[in-house]
Amino acid sequence: MKAMIIDRYGKVPMRLVEIPTPEIDEHEVLAEIHAASINPIDFKIRDGKVKLLLRYKMPLILGNDFSGVIVKIGSKVTRFKVGDEIYARPRKSNIGTFAEYISIHEDDIALKPKNLSFEEAASIPLVGLTSYQALHDIVQLQKRQKILIQAGAGGVGTFAIQLAKLMGATVATTASKAGSDLVKSLGADKIINYKTEKFEDILENYDAVFDTLGGSTLEKSFRIIKNEGKIVSVSGLPNARFAKEYGSGFFKTLLFSVASSKLTKLEKKHNVQYTFLFMKPSGEQLRIIGNYIETGKIKPVIDKIYSFEDAQKAMEYAESGRAKGKIILKMR
Repeated sequence: MKAMIIDRYGKVPMRLVEIPTPEIDEHEVLAEIHAASINPIDFKIRDGKVKLLLRYKMPLILGNDFSGVIVKIGSKVTRFKVGDEIYARPRKSNIGTFAEYISIHEDDIALKPKNLSFEEAASIPLVGLTSYQALHDIVQLQKRQKILIQAGAGGVGTFAIQLAKLMGATVATTASKAGSDLVKSLGADKIINYKTEKFEDILENYDAVFDTLGGSTLEKSFRIIKNEGKIVSVSGLPNARFAKEYGSGFFKTLLFSVASSKLTKLEKKHNVQYTFLFMKPSGEQLRIIGNYIETGKIKPVIDKIYSFEDAQKAMEYAESGRAKGKIILKMR
């Protein structure tokens, strides 16, 4: 099969190669990939920025979600059959969706929403699961609560705004002037132009923040949270609590504790809960998300679609930060 690989960590271009089609075990299916999406985690993995959490053997096929068709099933697969159209986020130990085929555990897949094309469906798994686990599982967002969703016009932001509104929350978001119409159309109640305004000077007494940027933006988020509020981040630093839950050893737990000490101090100072989210694959949650999509409650937002051969150009566009919504690779 054809696949896009990297040979080492660093800002190196992907290259197109021919490699053997993967084998499957008894609980896996072999999926023919029709479309995949590009996410920030792809270039973070490429650059080696998550090596403390995930270390891969080289050469490595990048890509963290997809849509496609099952062409083969393992002997103990019970919920799917050959010919099923699916979408999924594979396990972190088994990434590699920038390819023609992938082997994937049946627990991690769901039937593709019937009203979506393969390209639209490929835009959903990673951002959908990330948003669902942040807002439903961690924040446990309630009706009439107020939440700030950073970078609302981005891939995660466009999904998270819609989910938060579906959950009955009041949503503030940051966006450029170019992205303001998009986030407004998705339901954002308050839009802060991050180029001319400071969200920390405008917002106050919020129940939660969903951070996708990290750094100083995350640190400023503590200023707008009410007592016992919640901040969840996919771009901040893992802390000791995460390390223990993740099963990291003593050394890594100590390392994360030291690295995140500033966030821990802010957490105590403002009496809020900070959580680093390392999203987990879940076919069950994708089925819930699929129902939201099939009933018209959430829609995909796509910026550009590239051919598989132009995957490197797509990656470069993703890194530019100009995308409004998702960037898709069309395999077939």
